[in-house]
Parts: sequence; C-alpha cells; structure tokens
Amino acid sequence: MRAILEGRKTVTRREVKKRAALDCLAAGFEPAFLALPGNADICPYGKPGDRLWVRETFSIESNRWADDPYSPPHKDGRPTQRYEDDKWDQPHYKATDVEPELWYDDRDSPGCRWKPSIHMPRWASRILLEVTDVRVERLQDIPQDQAAAAGVHRGPLREWCASDEGGACHKYPVPAFRDLWQSVGGNWDATPWVWVVGFKRL
Repeated sequence: MRAILEGRKTVTRREVKKRAALDCLAAGFEPAFLALPGNADICPYGKPGDRLWVRETFSIESNRWADDPYSPPHKDGRPTQRYEDDKWDQPHYKATDVEPELWYDDRDSPGCRWKPSIHMPRWASRILLEVTDVRVERLQDIPQDQAAAAGVHRGPLREWCASDEGGACHKYPVPAFRDLWQSVGGNWDATPWVWVVGFKRL
C-alpha cells in the first residue's frame, strides 16, 4: 500500500490460474491473445481503461454509538460517511495510520481493531486505479525496470529490497522482486505464466 501511495508501484503480477487461460496457452495460443479486449471472460483483471478501487487493512472510527462526543472527523480528505444528528464514520488505514487504540484514547470499543481488507466497504477506499496495460508473460521474464515498478524498495545504500521493513537486499531489482514473490507464497523457480497489469493512480 505504501508503495502505491508513494508512486513506486505501477504494475502487479498475478499467476494465471483460470482454466480457460491455461488451456489456451497449452493449445499454443500466443500470450497476447489472452489479453485481447474480446477475451474478457479469460482475463480476470479487466482491460486498459477499467477502474479498480483498492481494499486495504482498515478500521472504522465512528461516533454513532458514543455516550460522549468524539472530536470532529479528520479534515485530511479521507472518506467520511455522515448521518443525521452529526453522526459519522471514518476509516483509518494500517499502512499509514497509528493503531486504533491510540485514536480512541483507551476507549473500550469493539471497533478498536484492524479489519482484513476483504471487508472494506467501497465508500472507505482511498485509492482508485486505472488499468493501463494487461498482458501475459513468464514470471522470470520480468525486466529490471518492471521489477522496480512492482514496488520493491530502494534503500539508502541504493540496494533493492523486497520491502521497506528489512530483509535481504540486492544490487538489482529483479532478485528483490523474486524475494517479494516468494514472501507471499509464490514459486519463483516454476516460472509460471502471470498476468501483468499496469496501472496509474487517479
């Protein structure tokens, strides 16, 4: 999430798993065939021009059930859902905000915890992306510039790391991307077919 917010991540790779796509590749169809606009049933990531809203780990601050008034909602431009009688809900984001307990001043509230991204409502999303490119290629065919655009971190010594939270660093971005891929359970050595989805933040 931080890489997207900072503009470091403009492309993502996802393993091709849909049976129709794998059957096409096994039958000898060119990878470019899968990403043609008419094959939307094969590509699960859309086509250039499509817009994607991003879910992330979050929590909702709300004054709807408070016995005493909370401070007004944050004025930093984050989404706010308002109700009658000056009631409101507002999201916090794990990637950039403090722990929920801190912004409740030790209030004993069931809302004071991070929630998985899959549960984020549409109104609470702060990131909207537009797809700029979709194609299929082998995982290990990734060039250095694409590995850098995948969000790997460049440290102060100009070395490339899988994240900004530590770990092994490398002279070039592709080995850092390999570490990133393997850190989420991907099999680098199998070099599977992957969807390559380029995007820009709106």
